[in-house]
Amino acid sequence: MSIEMAETLAQKPEAPDRPVSRVAKELVASSGFLMARLGMAFKARALERIDAEGYEANHYSVLAILGEGARETQATIASALDLDPSRLVAVLDSLENRGLVSRQRDPQDRRRHVVSITADGKRELQRLRAIAKELEDEFFGTLAREDRDTLHRLLSELACAHDPRCAFAPTVSSKPD
Repeated sequence: MSIEMAETLAQKPEAPDRPVSRVAKELVASSGFLMARLGMAFKARALERIDAEGYEANHYSVLAILGEGARETQATIASALDLDPSRLVAVLDSLENRGLVSRQRDPQDRRRHVVSITADGKRELQRLRAIAKELEDEFFGTLAREDRDTLHRLLSELACAHDPRCAFAPTVSSKPD
C-alpha cells in the first residue's frame, strides 16, 4: 500500500450533515398541535427560569391573583388555578414562610382561611412580573408588536370561550401594576 493511499484511508470522512428532524406536515398544519407544542416549550422555559429564581410553578399565579387586590379564600384560589386544595396548602405554606402572603380565619366562616398578599409579596410580584415579561419578549420576539397584540387578542378570545375562569371584563385592577 502506498503512503498516499494509507493517508487517504486514515483520513476521517466528514460526517454527513444531519437533516433536521421535522414534524409531520399534517401536524404543523394543525393550529391545536402548534398551540400545544409552543405552550409546552414556553412552559418549559418559564419553569426553568422560575426554578432558578427559587420559586415553584404556582407561586407567581397565586401572587398574581392576590395582587389584583381582593382577599381570596383558599378554595377560590385552588379553583381558579385548577389546583388540588391540598397542593395549594403547600404552595401557600411556602409563600407564607417567605412572608409573601398571610392567612387568617374567615370571620364569616371560621372553617375557611382568607389569603392576602403582603407588602413583601407585592414587591416580589413586581419582580416576577418583570421576569414573565422578559420571557414573553424572548419567546415572542420574532413577531412584530402588532402581530403579538393580534395573537394575544385571539388567544384571549379562545380562552374566554373555552375556560370560564378566563372570561372576565378587563378592569384597572386586573392589569399588572
